[in-house]
Formats: sequence, structure tokens, C-alpha cells
Amino acid sequence: MKKLPLLLRYLRGNTSQITLYFITNLLAILFSLFSFTMLAPVMQVLFAGSARPVLKAHPSFTDKLLFNFDSYILHFRPIDALLYAVIIVVSATVLKNLFLYISVYILNPLRNMVLRKLRNDLFTKILSLPIGFFTEERKGDLISKMTNDINEVELSIMSILEVFIREPLTIILTFVGMIIISPQLTLFLVIFLPIAGIALGRVGKSMKRPSNLAQEQLGAMMGVMDETLAGMRVVKAFNAEKNQHLKFTEINNKLFRYKNRIAARRELASPLSETLGVIIVGVILWYGGKLIFSKETSLTGPLFITFITFFYMLIAPFKNLSNAFYNVQKGTAALERIEQLLNTNNTIKELPDAKPIKMFEQSIEFKNVSFQYGELTILDGLNLRIEKGKMIALVGASGAGKSTLVDLIPRFHDVSSGEILIDGINIKEYKIDDLRRLMGVVSQEPILFNDTIYSNITLGTGGATQQDVENAASIAHSHNFILQKKDGYQTTVGDRGSRLSGGERQRVTIARAVLKNPPILILDEATSSLDTESERLVQDAINNLMQNRTCIVIAHRLSTVQHADEIIVLDKGEIVERGNHTALLNSNGLYKRLVDMQQVK
Repeated sequence: MKKLPLLLRYLRGNTSQITLYFITNLLAILFSLFSFTMLAPVMQVLFAGSARPVLKAHPSFTDKLLFNFDSYILHFRPIDALLYAVIIVVSATVLKNLFLYISVYILNPLRNMVLRKLRNDLFTKILSLPIGFFTEERKGDLISKMTNDINEVELSIMSILEVFIREPLTIILTFVGMIIISPQLTLFLVIFLPIAGIALGRVGKSMKRPSNLAQEQLGAMMGVMDETLAGMRVVKAFNAEKNQHLKFTEINNKLFRYKNRIAARRELASPLSETLGVIIVGVILWYGGKLIFSKETSLTGPLFITFITFFYMLIAPFKNLSNAFYNVQKGTAALERIEQLLNTNNTIKELPDAKPIKMFEQSIEFKNVSFQYGELTILDGLNLRIEKGKMIALVGASGAGKSTLVDLIPRFHDVSSGEILIDGINIKEYKIDDLRRLMGVVSQEPILFNDTIYSNITLGTGGATQQDVENAASIAHSHNFILQKKDGYQTTVGDRGSRLSGGERQRVTIARAVLKNPPILILDEATSSLDTESERLVQDAINNLMQNRTCIVIAHRLSTVQHADEIIVLDKGEIVERGNHTALLNSNGLYKRLVDMQQVK
């Protein structure tokens, strides 16, 4: 319950709708009570016949009300009075249901609005987090928070807005009616209600932990499913179906046990509350009968029946409240996971007075840059200057820090110490969008989205015309193969570009970079996983892309960077060699050994 203010925060600015929802529920409850209240005077007349009512010496409020009502009804024949009472009951019931419908009509947009805002905030938060966050979090768990946890929260929102407004109103107004009928009997009833509340509360409190564990297992299950589907070729190639199935089954069995525990406790709510209700009704029948027989109060048979009717009207709200309480417990567990994501610290922050940058004029400079990931040092005291228009190649063994170095330039990560300057100004002083707009990235693994070729090329580029797209595709050697597709540029590439070959996917990503036309280009050896023919086409496209740009190339095949202006050799996060291809070969150092190893292969 402590987490509910997060949900209530999303209801700000909707006071008028909530007020209207409150009023419509109030009217619905009043009309419902009024229709049942008509039972007492009608039954009084039917049972007493045409006998004149008698007012006691010291009448209560209820005595005066019934005396006046009975006196008025005696002006009609009993059958006419019954007809009028039926008409009043039917009319009140129609009005009750009308206002109930209006209340639900008001509630649903409110509920959906809260869910929309929550989903938007979650997705916006995910988009704003640094790359490093996604190396620690399982993708399946993030998807689970966006789907399963949101669904659990939806139940909580329904409970808060619907049950926690309507049912307390029903209970309060019904209790008022019961007090008017018989204060003694109502007081007697109140004594037993806390017993039911304590019993139900203990069951609800015990649901929170298994609910949280169930949501975690759902996230883990979605992670296994995502990994299995994405790596199905590897799973089948290595006969790993059994391994993946065992992993999935283990998680599924845990989820099965947690769900059973949750369901057992949830389903206990309804029979427990109904059983307690019947016990209390039995006690009320005994005590109410005792009051009637003793004639110590103004309670009569018809009034007692009306009182019992009112009490039964209380059972449903209490059952709904108990069920809602369990849903809130489940929703709170899910909400904690959502809030944990929303409160994740974003280490990549833009200064309030960040400067715009539209052009790259001079150089990129690393000054004593270090980067630690936890306790592991990836880059250590690195100094490097990249002049505009130059091609710089980064080489080194796996884990030397090449990818980390280039990721620091567009601020996918921030340096742990030192600074990176563009045109003499620390990149932290620039607007992040402007900084990244200067750069184009072509990675070793082509990233395409399940959309059309046209949409993938124009990703993040506003205002591009069809001719602009075709020109970019032509430079990337993509235009011809795109036209050969059935739907041309409107061809859907499939999940992760699965409907295109590896070379086609890579050329589409190059066309995307061409269309962006960035002054700084970051290449992560885009040809290393291609066949010979595709490699030639992609390499030609890259050569076209690199013209008149500042290029930083991560080289896996050293033969592709022999013409670089400067080759930077990294080892364990430090620059150990630098120079052109010929000079580095002559120095007979690490670069020479790397070249020799590739030639042997």
C-alpha cells in the first residue's frame, strides 16, 4: 500500500472526473437504498391491514418517520399502495443502474489514461538509459515489466478507482440506514466486523511475496523464450533443445508453484468473507428476534427484514474490498518492480545549459581518458587526437577496449575520468541530440527493425524525400536489389531483417548512414561476417560512405585498414603503438604479430 502514491500521482489533473465519478456512485447507492427502504412501510400496512398507526409517548426518529409514512399510505387502498411502491422501487432501480453505467463510463477512460501514461513513462525511461544498463538487465525481464507487471497494476488501479470509492460509500450509507432502523442492533453488528477484517487482512498480507516472485519468474521465462527464438539456429545446430527445454521447465515449474500459492490465498477471500457473513447473520437473527420479542425497542418484523436486507447489501462491498485488497497486494509487488526501473539512475545526463553543436570543425581529442566498468578497468589514461577528415583505425585483441573507446564519443557511456573534447569543448557540455546527430554508426551486426526498407533507411531522419532515399541506397549499392523485391522500398524486412541476406542487411544500414550524412563516421568492421561477393559490395559501399568524412574504424581484418591515416594499437585499455601500416610493421611490435597471425590463418 505504501507504493500506491505512485499510481495516484498519475491521476493528478483529473479532479473533475473523479468528483463526477464520486457523485454518480453516491446517487446510485442512494437510489438503491431507497428502493429497499420502501419494503418496511409497505409490509407494515400489509401486515397491519387498515389499523391506524400509533405513535409512542417518546418516539424515536424512526418511529416518527414510519408513523407519517404509514398514515400517508392509509389514504390508499392496500393494493394501490403496493402498486405505487412497486413503481417507486422499479424507478429507483432504473436510476441506480443508470448512474452506475455513467460512473463506469467515466472510470474506464481514467483507468486507461493512467495505464497509457505508465507505459509511456516506462518506455521513455528505457530509451533514456545508457547502453551499459542493458548489458546488466535481461531483456525478457524488461519486457515483462512492460507487459505482465502493467497488467497486474491495472487490477490495482481498478481496485483503487472503482472499489475503493464505490464500496466504502455503500458501506457508510448502508450503515447510516441501519443505525436509523436500529442503533442497538447496528452496534451489536459492529462488534463482530473487526473479526472478519483481521482474518481477511492476514490472508492478503501473505500474498505480496509470492506475487513478487511470480513476476520475477515471468521475466526470466520471457528472457529464455527470447534467447531461444533469437538463437534457434544455434540451439538446433548444437542439439541444445533439451538444455533449453530443461531451463524453461525449471522456471515454468517455479511459476506454477507461485501461481498456485497466490490462487489458493486469493480464492480463500470469497468463501471466508461469505462464511463470516453468514455467521454474523445468524447472530443478528438471534439478537434481533430477542429485541422484537422483548419489545424494548421500536424494531418491528418489517423493519427487521429491511435491516437484514441492508446487511446483505454490505456483504458484497466487503467481499469486493477483500478481493480488491488482494489485487492491490499483487499490484504493489508489480509496482515495486516498475518503480525500480523508473527510479534507475541515468548516468548520462544533459546539462541544463547545454550548448548546441551543428558542425564538426576541427578535431576529436581524448585527454587522459579512463573508463571503469565496476571494478574492471577497460581504458586507462588514454590520450588521442583525431583530426577532421582523417581515417583512424583501432586494432587490438578482443577485450582491448576498442568498442568502449568509440562508444564514449557519442556518450553511450561517460568517461570515469579525463575528458573528451570536440572542437576544444568537453562533449558533456553539448546537447546530447546534437552530439549524436554529428555521428553515423555502422556496426558489425546490422540492426534492422521489423518495418519496411524505406522506414529502416529513414530511421531518425526527418524530412527525407523518396529521391533522397534512393540516392542514399544507390551510394550504398542497395538500390538495385531493393527494386528487385516485390514491394520495392515498401518491402518488410522481417524480424531483425530476417527476410534479407547478410549483405543486403548491411547495405541497408549503410544507406541509413549515407542518408544521415554525418561528418563523423564510426565503423565496426562491417564486412567481417560476409561472404566474398557480399564483402566486396559492402566494402565498396563503405568506401563511398567514408569519402570526405572523419572516420573511426574498428578493424578485425587488418588488411582492410592498411590505407588508414593512423592505426592505433590497443592492449588492455592502453595505446601501445600508433602510426601508419608501414611504420608499425617495421617496429616489429604487437601490430606486426597480429598481422602475421592473420596471414597464417
